[in-house]
Amino acid sequence: MGRFEIPEGWVAQAYRFALDPTPAQQRALASHAGGARFAHNHMLALVTAVLDQRAAERSYGLTDADLTPSLGWSLPALRKTWNQRKSVYAPWWGANSKEAYNTGLDSLARGLDAWTTSRNGERVGKAVGFPRFKTARSRRSVRFTTGTLRVEPDRHHVSLPRVGRIKTHESTRKLARRIESESARILSATVSQDSSGRWHCSFQTLVAAKTRPAHASRSQCPVVGVDVGVKADSLLVVATPDGTEVQRIRAPKSLSAAQARLRVLQRKAARQHGPYDPAIRSRRRHSKRWAKTQARIGRSHARAAAIRRDVLHKATTTLAQQHRVVVVETLNATGMRAAGGAYKKGLNRALADAALAEVRRMLTYKAAWYGSAVVAADRFFPSSKTCSGCGGRKPNLTLAERTYVCAQCGVSIDRDRNAAINLARLGQTHMVGEQSSAGSGSVAGRGAIRETGPARAGQAGGREASTRHNPTRVDQTGTAVSQEATA
Repeated sequence: MGRFEIPEGWVAQAYRFALDPTPAQQRALASHAGGARFAHNHMLALVTAVLDQRAAERSYGLTDADLTPSLGWSLPALRKTWNQRKSVYAPWWGANSKEAYNTGLDSLARGLDAWTTSRNGERVGKAVGFPRFKTARSRRSVRFTTGTLRVEPDRHHVSLPRVGRIKTHESTRKLARRIESESARILSATVSQDSSGRWHCSFQTLVAAKTRPAHASRSQCPVVGVDVGVKADSLLVVATPDGTEVQRIRAPKSLSAAQARLRVLQRKAARQHGPYDPAIRSRRRHSKRWAKTQARIGRSHARAAAIRRDVLHKATTTLAQQHRVVVVETLNATGMRAAGGAYKKGLNRALADAALAEVRRMLTYKAAWYGSAVVAADRFFPSSKTCSGCGGRKPNLTLAERTYVCAQCGVSIDRDRNAAINLARLGQTHMVGEQSSAGSGSVAGRGAIRETGPARAGQAGGREASTRHNPTRVDQTGTAVSQEATA
């Protein structure tokens, strides 16, 4: 089956609403999420057992024709096997919608496919491990693609298969108006529970004629560069190629602000586990008060995430609506927090609190909505180490130096503003046609180079960034095939 393609003139957009379900509806949603987890774990155990059995039989010297039949890893194959086994291993399956089990099987199929392509060297980026079993504390989620998926006319209820009509905490008028005018169509609905215990429903829709609002005027600065940081006064620094600082957005630091409360709650939860029992070499079973404390911890984390998300959404929407070209950095956010241990504990927390990678992700899809362009600088583009005055380089620039002082021309400028100017000049060359988003070149012709090659603006990585983590190719039957034999 081919991949779904968005029709011309339409865009994909999600509408997310907080739900206010009754106790019976909460149990129904939890049952659906539990069914998805059970289907995922059951079929994963079966896949693992078949692979182990085939490997053992192969070690006995059996030929491939005599091995245990392999199990298909595609979603249709997993669904067919599940339908044959569900009456025996899950006699309660009729209590939930079939979409619940399809959700678990789909996640398993995607995980197995990602592992296979990563092992074969066909997947870009970090190596993907074999799928793991989901525990009861995993994130609860279920996706509905068929059945009754409707926003009720009263603007305060949504309808889902087998669960029924659920009240929402907020008005659904934005989506309801588009559906009534036939400018939006619902494709699927995903119901999930956040760390605070609140359920949310996210409708994936197709929206027609998504354009820039009439009240959003274009800025006099068509090209801007955006430098992201972790300091409280400079989450986003926006500047133009001529050096004008357009905007400086403060970081909410919501996680840092919640640390004092989280510290108290986490110590309280540790005491509520009960004393250590040497007979079973573990702490005793937690109490109901421990569960209540965990819910309070989850609400604190959810509030911090909501504050951070609100600031980023407002900032990226303004950038996409007001400017024609927005230049951002390509940051390896995961790698920035990968090492350092206790030495980097404070910095890693600040990096996580800033959510640096979210800026580029939000700008990418919002620019398509509002007719703007996003240029992503190469990961090794030295925006912070290059002088915006003369183009000189300062290779030994530490994170503690917040003011850039050029040894060649003597200019002294804020570090983040200097980086934003260099990014904006990279976007200026893209705008005049001297350089495309996948091309290469220097910042304003001043020789700002990559440390191991020429600086480029464009998408970092690609097939050349993929590492063959295993010299052999593994198929879904567990058979290792030499790469030379398949070449």
